[in-house]
Amino acid sequence: MAKGFTLWFTGLSGSGKSTLAERLRDTLLERGMKVEVLDGDIVRQNLSKGLGFSKEDRDTNIRRIGFVCHLLTRNDVVVIGAAISPYKAIRDENRKLIGRFVEVYCKCDIETLKGRDPKGLYEKALRGEIKNFTGVSDPYEAPENPEVIVDTASEDADASVNKILLTLEQLGYIPADDGRGYSEEEEEGIKERLRDLGYI
Repeated sequence: MAKGFTLWFTGLSGSGKSTLAERLRDTLLERGMKVEVLDGDIVRQNLSKGLGFSKEDRDTNIRRIGFVCHLLTRNDVVVIGAAISPYKAIRDENRKLIGRFVEVYCKCDIETLKGRDPKGLYEKALRGEIKNFTGVSDPYEAPENPEVIVDTASEDADASVNKILLTLEQLGYIPADDGRGYSEEEEEGIKERLRDLGYI
């Protein structure tokens, strides 16, 4: 049986975390793995109901998600966490707790995010109408050394998913699927990133 691990998506609201998490869940299920998705919005409605958006409450929410990821991972489930998780220290805390942890940074510029925002929340936050809005009036600490960076403003979902899958294969977390047909350029780019991070 394959060992569990946590794939942790971080990035601003609208950067594609939930979309990519769902795509990866479907692909990994097709490969015969046990997979659970912990989406930040859904966790807030259930496990973290009653928490606000102060730094303390945000940290508590991310610690709760991390603890559930830890329990599932040690029971050989692939867990995909998708939450803004704005603070580096708490993400690092979860990495240490979980162990088998792969961080995916969904990078996206504010202009693109504004264009994807049907409720106009970014516009309101930029006008000062929404307080404590991550990435505008509240800090977002981008990861310094994530295993994967997907630039969702410039690459499509297929390219992002392939980049993540190839990284998981290179790390030995999932078996290689020779039928996927990654380009040599994609493979070399992933290997170079993992060499820089000290994995290979």
